[in-house]
Amino acid sequence: MLQELGILWHSFFYSKKSKMKFFSNILLLISFLSVVANSTAQYKKDIKTTRILFIFDASNSMNGKWNSGKKIDIAREILIKLVDSLDKLDNTQLALRIYGHQHAFPPQVCTDSKLEVPFADKNATNIKAKLNSITAQGTTPIAYSLEQSANDFPPRKNVRNVIVLITDGIEACDGDPCAIALALQSKNITLKPYVIGISLDVEIKKAFECVGKFYDAQNEEEFEDMLEVVVKQTFNKTSAQINLLNIAGKPLETDVNMTFYDKAKDKILFNAIHTLNKNAKPDILYLDPKVDYKIVVHTIPKIVINNITIIPNKHNIISAPAPQGYLLVKQEKGNKYDNTSFIIRQAGKKETLYAQEFGKKEKLLVGDYDIELLTLPRIYKSNIKVTQSKTNTILIPQPGLVNFTAPAKGFGSLYVIRNKKQEWVRNLNGITRSVLIVQPGNYRIVWRTALAKKMDLSKIKNFKVVSGRSVTVKF
Repeated sequence: MLQELGILWHSFFYSKKSKMKFFSNILLLISFLSVVANSTAQYKKDIKTTRILFIFDASNSMNGKWNSGKKIDIAREILIKLVDSLDKLDNTQLALRIYGHQHAFPPQVCTDSKLEVPFADKNATNIKAKLNSITAQGTTPIAYSLEQSANDFPPRKNVRNVIVLITDGIEACDGDPCAIALALQSKNITLKPYVIGISLDVEIKKAFECVGKFYDAQNEEEFEDMLEVVVKQTFNKTSAQINLLNIAGKPLETDVNMTFYDKAKDKILFNAIHTLNKNAKPDILYLDPKVDYKIVVHTIPKIVINNITIIPNKHNIISAPAPQGYLLVKQEKGNKYDNTSFIIRQAGKKETLYAQEFGKKEKLLVGDYDIELLTLPRIYKSNIKVTQSKTNTILIPQPGLVNFTAPAKGFGSLYVIRNKKQEWVRNLNGITRSVLIVQPGNYRIVWRTALAKKMDLSKIKNFKVVSGRSVTVKF
């Protein structure tokens, strides 16, 4: 049952269109969690209690501006919403440790960390009251806070202990948060901590990678999203990874959007960009095993993964061949085609896959393609090969310029002459002046003023276009 949290949390966090809808979602979430907890108890005689300790940063830097207000105000408000909802769950206990709130800086008091609300059933009211009463003013003793948190979990069997650290800064008291976090895990006191950073710079992010599972929120919406992810990982133990396989069958393809559907309802559940973690392994998702999923991988062309079986409480591996290479079309010299596109189709097929810009490299699935370049005249190339991880570069001749001028508005057409035959390129109706970007070759313009009432007043001019040069055609 608890696996259903994933989809519900997604609905809860992303429905922000109005305050009324937000509070409706809160009530829906609370009702659902109550049903989940009660029905789960009927099937499991020995249920683990999940204990979540929130370590909250109230150091002076949390007074800094962040999006719509102060960091501490935004973090406090969002955490209160989360605590209020989690408090409705059975077999869940919450606690709150705060640092940096008891002593102003300077001086630096490196023991400024206190368990303000100990673990207990249904203690959200106490946590909210404490969060609303604190002032951000002190230093950042992260290592000391983690070390002291070992004493925050009363000895008890059949529990799962989780720490969620919320901070906007790095250790300020010469402690070693990484060593302390490792010690907590080695002594089986807690699982690996979750660290949610608030708008951290690159160097600070690196310092937290060894502490636990690190998430960086650059804005308010991301902060809510990160809390959602942490909750999913805490309660939902049905995990999955999507292996996008290269031509050698290795799961190394990545950085592509995936849409997850409820297949039975043909309903979009969520989107995610496929990611490889720092160990070059596919990142982990948490899924509801009761849902019959369909996954659309938005490669070019797209890949649809059907018949997905999710095994509850296990790590599921979902694989799909997705070998990709690159296609690049550019002109030999110059940049006249910078705003021009070309159409990509699978070889021998009529369906348009994508309209790609000149001069920009794009990933395609390994295979053969036909392209139609929207130049004047259009250029068609067939059976272009895209191979694994390589770039196939197609060079197009540099165009020339045709300066067309007419004394009045009229009717006309541009033709290209090939093998003694003329092929229509475009119309020139209703214009008196235009600069045309045209491929090298022999051309003809047939034109008649709108004032003329006889066909034999049509005029014809033949001319040649040379790469990188301009030609004037004047009527």
